[in-house]
Amino acid sequence: MGLGRDKRENGADMSAGGPVSRHADGTPGAARHLGALRGMPTWLKIVTGVLSLAMVAGLAFAGFWFLRLQSNLSKAPLNAGGGNNEQVSDATGRMQILILGSDTRDGKNAEYGTADDSRGYGKSDVMMMMDISEDNKRVSVISFPRDLLVDIPQCKDEETNQVYPARSGVMINEAMAEAGIGCAVDTVNKLTGLEVDHFMMADFTAVKELSNAVGGVEVCISDAVYDPDSRLRLPAGTSAVQGEMALAFLRTRHAFADGGDLGRIKAQQGFLSSLTRKIKDDGTLSDPGRMLKIADVVTQNLTVDEGLASVPSLLTIGNRLKDIDISKVAFVAVPTTPALADPNRLQIAEPNGSQLFAALRQDVDLTDPTAPSPSPAETSAPPTTAPTETAPPLPPYDKSLQPVTVANGTGVPGRAQEIVQALISGGFSQAGQFEATAVEQSVVYYGTDFADVAADVAAVLGIPAAQMLPAPNIAGVQVFLGTDFTTGVTYGAPAALPEDIVNQTAKDASCQQANPALIVQE
Repeated sequence: MGLGRDKRENGADMSAGGPVSRHADGTPGAARHLGALRGMPTWLKIVTGVLSLAMVAGLAFAGFWFLRLQSNLSKAPLNAGGGNNEQVSDATGRMQILILGSDTRDGKNAEYGTADDSRGYGKSDVMMMMDISEDNKRVSVISFPRDLLVDIPQCKDEETNQVYPARSGVMINEAMAEAGIGCAVDTVNKLTGLEVDHFMMADFTAVKELSNAVGGVEVCISDAVYDPDSRLRLPAGTSAVQGEMALAFLRTRHAFADGGDLGRIKAQQGFLSSLTRKIKDDGTLSDPGRMLKIADVVTQNLTVDEGLASVPSLLTIGNRLKDIDISKVAFVAVPTTPALADPNRLQIAEPNGSQLFAALRQDVDLTDPTAPSPSPAETSAPPTTAPTETAPPLPPYDKSLQPVTVANGTGVPGRAQEIVQALISGGFSQAGQFEATAVEQSVVYYGTDFADVAADVAAVLGIPAAQMLPAPNIAGVQVFLGTDFTTGVTYGAPAALPEDIVNQTAKDASCQQANPALIVQE
């Protein structure tokens, strides 16, 4: 006969569903793990409680800001049908970030014009490429004039799947208007031969709020000026601008130099130099509170690519920048000249433009071009092993009789002529040239029985033996120049750079020359 409900053995209530501890006399008591807490000194209980509350509050605070900043971000595809699909590490490795200023006039930006003033996705009012070195010791900021005529590749709008055909001789600021920001990235990739890793696009409001968040940015101008179009009004000398006046300083197209785009670029670079110095001098990057404030106002008006659309990624890049010497932050404008097709527009000035892009591809320190950097020949040529047998020597030949041609696949007009002259100086007086489709790597092709001639041609130009290939359909030797050999006559040599290619570094405080047509009396 089983025990009834009221006949519990040893007083244990089995229906309680949990263990019951007992004292030495067998009577029920408090659970053993509570004993330590009851015996804890009062002061320790208080400290434990305070620490627990602080931890919970800290986690809640961090969670709040993480969610807030994450929700602020807008994102878009990095490319529009071509370009860089490689996953890059934000913490290590060389990195290029395309920085765009949008001229969209919707929402908070409506006061600067109507939506008709910026069709489609809008135009890029500002376009700069920030190049961070692998060792985090230098940054180059390359500005592209909005009036620069370029070739825009075929682009696909990732939202509508509409494909837009390639175009030639189009202003670079129109690249993103139809197919989105990714088309601007693809256009810069095509122009420079680099692969942009990320982009950041800000609108008018972002500039105003950022300048307010840092308490103003100092700028300098030679004379008092007033531009009715942008509403910029400044006295001569140094002023601190923020809000609307900071935006007007960056937007004006007429207030500086001769009223053209290049004067505007120098003013923008001067503004960014001043902003960099202020953030570094004020210790903003080491102040979490100020960083959160700036991050909040920036991310509310920022569009980034999908690979950068996370708070940790943005913080990682910020951490890479915080210790860079401001004398190694170089501001450069792409070399240009009035366009042949339209003198009111600009085109790349050659050979200076190609020299700049070649130096960027070789990761040259623009502030000190003589500093050592790896050359393509050192990094791309595979190791060679010594042959086990020595081939018998070939009979001598007459260099002046050998058919050698140079195919210009660099994309740089007239480039083949430089190489032809180098070959003639090396004894190959029958060298000829022709234009060819652009390719990435230079190769020396040789026909049957011309291996020895090809080796000597390659030696004259410094092209590695690994880039010599047999081609039975070629009569003689053909040097096919690629985009890795756009300057100089020795392959892999440091790229020559135009004099004064760096407009200024972030360490330099510059004063802009006012446009005489807009100077006013103070």
